[in-house]
Amino acid sequence: MARAIMSEHFQNRKPSPIRAAQLSFLDRKDKIDDVNVAIGNVSLPMHPAMTKRMRTLGEGESPFKDGVVRYSLTAGRPDTRETFLHVLRSSGLSTDGLHVQITDGGSCAMEVAELGTIGPAGGSEGPLLLIDAAYTNYRAFAKRLGKTTISVCRILGDDGKFTLPAVDEIEETITRHKPSAMVVIPFDNPTGQFYEQESLNNLARLCVKYNMWMISDEAYRELQYTDSKTSSMWAITEKDVPGIFGRRIGIETTSKVWNACGLRIGALITDNEEWHRKAVAEYTANLCASHIGQWIFAAIANESHGDLQAWYKKQRDYYRDMLFAFTSSMKKLLPGVIVSSPDAAIYSVVDVRNIAKSGFNAMDFVLYSASEGAVELNGKRHTLLTAPMAGFYSIPDGKPNPGRTQMRISYVETPERMALVPPLFAELFRQFEDGRG
Repeated sequence: MARAIMSEHFQNRKPSPIRAAQLSFLDRKDKIDDVNVAIGNVSLPMHPAMTKRMRTLGEGESPFKDGVVRYSLTAGRPDTRETFLHVLRSSGLSTDGLHVQITDGGSCAMEVAELGTIGPAGGSEGPLLLIDAAYTNYRAFAKRLGKTTISVCRILGDDGKFTLPAVDEIEETITRHKPSAMVVIPFDNPTGQFYEQESLNNLARLCVKYNMWMISDEAYRELQYTDSKTSSMWAITEKDVPGIFGRRIGIETTSKVWNACGLRIGALITDNEEWHRKAVAEYTANLCASHIGQWIFAAIANESHGDLQAWYKKQRDYYRDMLFAFTSSMKKLLPGVIVSSPDAAIYSVVDVRNIAKSGFNAMDFVLYSASEGAVELNGKRHTLLTAPMAGFYSIPDGKPNPGRTQMRISYVETPERMALVPPLFAELFRQFEDGRG
């Protein structure tokens, strides 16, 4: 009997590079501790107001106290939508004229944003413009949807600084490929780069000049470790960039700043009312986002702006200490290694291009560490799971991919376990290089 045939998309689908190490480790037979910094799976507790609501779902004013969990409105609970605006205002940002759609996490917001702005190859809508290294799911969702992406590439210098391409280089790419939307991540995943407000304004000017949507992924807003003021697409005014109003789409999530990855609540915020109505119409096929998750996050609406600023500071202080300790330790243990400047978000990029043997491939190193590498520390065997960076770049055939020598580190383990990462990385790297002869 003939077997049912999977779609070509499924036949060619490979796991996200972010999950590659974890999937390989699950096949491992020996019992060994895995320090998993491959995935941005935050291990901190949620904001206390959210935790309290989670613990009292069957009590008081909870809509679930009788055990009934109905659909919410497709656009989301009104109080949850207002909560996302409340959060923006707590950062000193204006919410005048903004519309909110609640989604199943920031990931679903990305997918809907792509559906509403870009098109397939050869279509009337243009592709999506990404700034490499770019978060892998933007490409993955575009491929799933039959849409196209293009990119310009940042360079990681020996000093650990990622530099944006010159404006004229970005403009040349725009005029050649005619994208209909641009993604920016001001507190960047995967690089940890921080976009100053003027950099965002310059990119916004390109969006206006070339009639593009500006999509700003602000999952890590307020997590910056420089002396600069918090930046945001929503801080751009018509005075700064005439014509920007009506072309902005923001992606929000409860996963990172609020430490609620598994809550799966995100949002699309836009200053274009028509686009918002169409996004809600598209989302009717999803019915609604998690009603329980929406209710838990809406507890934040009762917190003052001062209290929320104190929360942001607490998160910044927590991550700043680990970021700087990691950077210092890595450079001490592996002289010549490049570690990206710890400026924002919860990630570092480690580049071994100056110390690795010729032909080093980060994916091979990651899979070696996950499947067989082992290091004994303090009487216990450990290995380290990281994310190879090649999949964060879109490089034309024949050109070297800078991600081949780079790995992303996520600051998601406890401080005590994060302290294990530099010695584990250094020793596993030596093992891998020795094994290559």
